[in-house]
Amino acid sequence: MKLIWLGHGSFRIETGAHVLLLDPWLTGNPVLPEDRHDAAVAGATHILLTHAHFDHSADAVALSKRLGAPVYGQYDLMTFWAEHEGIETVGFNKGGTMDLGGGVKVSMVNAEHSSTFATPEGPRTGGSEAGFMIQAEGKTLYCSGDTDIMADMEWMGDYYKPDIGILSSGGYFTMDMAKVAYAAKRYFNFKTLIPAHYRTFPILEQSAATLVAALPGVDVIEPQVMQAIEV
Repeated sequence: MKLIWLGHGSFRIETGAHVLLLDPWLTGNPVLPEDRHDAAVAGATHILLTHAHFDHSADAVALSKRLGAPVYGQYDLMTFWAEHEGIETVGFNKGGTMDLGGGVKVSMVNAEHSSTFATPEGPRTGGSEAGFMIQAEGKTLYCSGDTDIMADMEWMGDYYKPDIGILSSGGYFTMDMAKVAYAAKRYFNFKTLIPAHYRTFPILEQSAATLVAALPGVDVIEPQVMQAIEV
């Protein structure tokens, strides 16, 4: 499995014949050069969306139309897009698991954040925020989406037992590095942990040094844009 950071909370996940785009944000992403946009999304087979905020969803509809890739996400927003944008969507909800074939399954889990998108009439609620547990190649990857620490992480860690984590760690809008370290030690037993949703803007944390120091037994990898991490 290859995990490729596209900046902010966006990732390209390559596993078998599947290329999953997690919250792909291209337009206006200050750390993903425009000349890398095509390579970032080439061959995508599925788009996974954790919530409706622009820095996670702004390109999802256009990419779905361009690539012919269905968008998987929370039922309310997916239903709205299917009706109003004419794209292929798969709407499910927390507790549900989608089998993508080829040994890849995606389960939706809780997150603690918010989920709105802009309209001419003002912000509109886009369902609710979520995270994903992705099972592939005998591993389980927890993609937290935007969230604070939750008590739900206790059962999620015990039930899914994720080996790998992609956790929003930048603070201000989500957990910061210290909170991610706390959650990792209390609720999970990660072998590999990748911070996300940081370094994009000055208000966010710029380094994972705190996280690395707090988790000496975990392979904490600071991702670099468009550089594959093999797990």
